[in-house]
Amino acid sequence: MNQVMELLKKHASVRKFKDQVVDESLLADIIQSSQYASTSNHIQAYTVIHIKDQAKKIKLASLAGEQSYVEECPVFLVFCADLNRLGKACSMNHETIESSLTELFIMATVDVALLAQNVMIASESAGLGGVYIGGIRNNPQEVCDLLKIPQLVYPVFGMCLGYPKKVNNTKPRLPLSLVLKEDEYSTQEDMVKLQEYDEVIRQYYRDRTNNERSNSWTEGIAAFLKQKQRPHMKGFLEKRGFEMK
Repeated sequence: MNQVMELLKKHASVRKFKDQVVDESLLADIIQSSQYASTSNHIQAYTVIHIKDQAKKIKLASLAGEQSYVEECPVFLVFCADLNRLGKACSMNHETIESSLTELFIMATVDVALLAQNVMIASESAGLGGVYIGGIRNNPQEVCDLLKIPQLVYPVFGMCLGYPKKVNNTKPRLPLSLVLKEDEYSTQEDMVKLQEYDEVIRQYYRDRTNNERSNSWTEGIAAFLKQKQRPHMKGFLEKRGFEMK
């Protein structure tokens, strides 16, 4: 296993950071190198907003669900799926973008996710750590207003970055046989493998919390998914121009 694979296997979310500035040139190198992520048809349908204004970081921390590490981290980035720039490219060539199609929404969302994962990996390779902030979608219109995000662009998630003050052990992932299938989507051993994985996760939480927490993976997933997750997103996206026809 090479160094890149070893780095990937060490990933853990970081929410506590040292009081150490991240050099602007390092951040620029991280973003620039991350732009070489795969992009559908070379559309590069993403924009990253670096939030340097502390007042805005404090407001975003509140909008994201009172996540204090958003305002405390040395670097906070907001990753946006962006069709606005593509619309400009079309108008420069006397064409009109078909922005209402679901496929373009998917392409832009995938593009920005690929870019962001490159940013996380590049950051970790440079000694930084970070965490994704999906809570940026709790109040997406307010985020757009605060950051002056135009139509045909939506904030997908944020990312805190900095030099780690505390790093948790990596959470065990699903067994390979559950996520890697051969020739067809077979489910014959799924229940057995999920039960085995439940016990692995139970032990992980026991060790991490000194036996104060011991829920399994399927218990956690069931508790999470029984709730309606951000039902406002469909209406918000339609108002942004993502009609998804």
